[in-house]
Amino acid sequence: MLTPFNKISSTLVVSFTLMLSQVSTANASTDQIKVGQEFSRSQLLQEGVHHYLRYMKDATSNMPIDIWSREVRFEMRDGKKRMHITQRWDASAKSPSTKWLDSWFELNTFKPLSHQRITEKDGKRVVEGFVFNTENIVGMPDLADNTQKDLNVASPESTFNFETDVELLQMLPMANGYEASINFYHPGGKAVPARYLFKVIGEEQIAGPNGMVDCWKLTTDYNAPGSISTFWFAKKTQLMVKQESPLPDGRVLVKTMLD
Repeated sequence: MLTPFNKISSTLVVSFTLMLSQVSTANASTDQIKVGQEFSRSQLLQEGVHHYLRYMKDATSNMPIDIWSREVRFEMRDGKKRMHITQRWDASAKSPSTKWLDSWFELNTFKPLSHQRITEKDGKRVVEGFVFNTENIVGMPDLADNTQKDLNVASPESTFNFETDVELLQMLPMANGYEASINFYHPGGKAVPARYLFKVIGEEQIAGPNGMVDCWKLTTDYNAPGSISTFWFAKKTQLMVKQESPLPDGRVLVKTMLD
């Protein structure tokens, strides 16, 4: 016969086992995206250019920041067909500036190969270049004027390029309740490579460039609990239609598709 103490101990063991089982089940239901795997919806990532307006909104105003363009191409590099993504930001308000990104990837797996960033502002030009290896990210050694030439960031788990997250997210098998854990690194950033959780929390119809669009609604806290960013991806193409990210000062950074 169990004593009262043994009964309590037995109950605690059962409860703890159940809790572990629930945690294990929750983890099992999250899609662990790994560098090198092929994406089931990679065909959604088509060649073409899309433009977005970035602006800041608060309770009383909407202030434009810049126009952001993203282009996807499939091109030959080193004798192999690769994915090539270029981006550009053009700001012409109080502080004119331009930024270019140039990124290369393995086809279908989206494994990052190289990444360049050039920023021009206030008469200054900053060049940054990176190479993504299996176990680290290093400065591009042969890029002229590369300010990141000495960079060497360890990545025990191969990582994706955070500056091309929109295209990666487009290839996920989105559905209600879907969750994905993705290892990302922002080239040259302060944060080390880390996994981030993205969740499809529902569906919503929002205004797009050519009318209303049925969207998947995706969220992440970027590993900063209490600050949730929200994305809307068109169900048919899974192109990002809109993103809203709250800032500590109460404003919201908005990215909305123009075409």
